[in-house]
Amino acid sequence: MKKLLWIAAGLGVVAAGYSLVAPALCQTQTGAAKPIHIDVAQEKAGAEPTHFIPIVGYWVVAAEGAKNVLMVDGRQWKKGEPSAGLVDKARAIYGSRHEEFIDNVKAWAYFPIAVAQGFDDFRNGEISMRFQMVDGALDRCSGILFNVKPNGDYLTVRFNGTEDNLVLWTFNKGVRKFVKRGEEEMPLKMKEWYSMRISVQGTRLEGYLNGKKLLEYTLPEPVSGKVGVWSKTDSVSYFDDYTVTPAP
Repeated sequence: MKKLLWIAAGLGVVAAGYSLVAPALCQTQTGAAKPIHIDVAQEKAGAEPTHFIPIVGYWVVAAEGAKNVLMVDGRQWKKGEPSAGLVDKARAIYGSRHEEFIDNVKAWAYFPIAVAQGFDDFRNGEISMRFQMVDGALDRCSGILFNVKPNGDYLTVRFNGTEDNLVLWTFNKGVRKFVKRGEEEMPLKMKEWYSMRISVQGTRLEGYLNGKKLLEYTLPEPVSGKVGVWSKTDSVSYFDDYTVTPAP
């Protein structure tokens, strides 16, 4: 089968619009880092997001009720169109190492990702978000992307509404591998908001859905890298309230 590659097609955003500058972490009186919220609430509906850099797939700011949220539109997935802006986006994320990143990204056409602006190196702490499944015949996936490396490797914890489960996957050199499935299934309704959260302490990973811990796993090594959001094939999903809380 011909590889499909649809990476924010035709939008051609230049690197100058995607400088990844991490803000200084705010400290409380006890020394703990405050949560960092990354969202598109103030961005223009119908435009490509700027607080998340679309790398694979079609990502857009969408109006959901009275609020703007991030949307991945998997209905565009089958077009297989390359993006004129991919090089600029990859360069904005990884500078001189962007070519290695691009080479591996090309193998990910089935898995849309967008990298969050404002937090360059997540190691310990929590990442949380709200998500809503809107549509999808093959898949209805929403996931937290983390441990994104300059060579394109990453980890993701995702929920799939066609399987009703929370799963940890690893992507290494363009190859996806199953790692661990959550302990129980949790059916969720379409077009309703739910919460997802991961906690990372050293090599210990925990995954939560609507506040319930479903996943525990010991990683082979500590994580270190960029973060963002993840999806799969024809999933149409909303994302909101994306929050990174670094460990003190």
